[in-house]
Amino acid sequence: MNRYFLLIFISIFCVTFSRAQEYSFGIKGGANYATTAGTITGESSGAGFFNGTVEAESKVGFHAGAFFELRFGKFFVRPEVMYNSIETEFDFPSRPSIYAVEKLSIPLLFGYNVWGPIDVYAGPAYQSILNASMDGTQPQTKTIIVQNTPLAAQAGVKARLGRFELGVRYDRSLASEETDSSLDFDNGQFGINRAPFNDMRLHQVLVSLSFKIGDSESNTGRRRGGGCYF
Repeated sequence: MNRYFLLIFISIFCVTFSRAQEYSFGIKGGANYATTAGTITGESSGAGFFNGTVEAESKVGFHAGAFFELRFGKFFVRPEVMYNSIETEFDFPSRPSIYAVEKLSIPLLFGYNVWGPIDVYAGPAYQSILNASMDGTQPQTKTIIVQNTPLAAQAGVKARLGRFELGVRYDRSLASEETDSSLDFDNGQFGINRAPFNDMRLHQVLVSLSFKIGDSESNTGRRRGGGCYF
């Protein structure tokens, strides 16, 4: 699946680049905030064991990456590459635990200029989990399954301000909830023992600031209607 997605991504990019009227590229970064964080319920009984439910509190994370935008009048195609760091916190009885996820996201966005500098867009994204950890889990090397498919969907709006852009988007994983997500915690440190995590997926809202490094206006030697090249 990963290979086919990347091949489709490259093919669309090459075809659209050869037909684009304008292009621009640059870097971006900003803050992100998880909109769904899940719950953890202790299932051990007896003295000294917690069997209640703890809801996660979202924390502000960050993202950074690069973009390439191809425009066809009011329409555009925008592939991106982004690194995302997302965190939520579970306030367990003895001490809080941080659930942290790092991922590489490659969105392919299709957009439209609705008015002046305002654009709207949406599209699929390929997301690869680089690391996922939960403080206090045993063993510490336990693999945490965040998603069972690398696909996600994104939609948002952005405003162009000269060489800068300010954008807001929603990123939703298309993975389904894992059915076996029980975790074992260090009860002595965190006050909770064996506990199922009901949903490890992290949907998020991202606020980004982009900076345009270059565009077709600064590359007068580009031949229109050519192949997949700069």
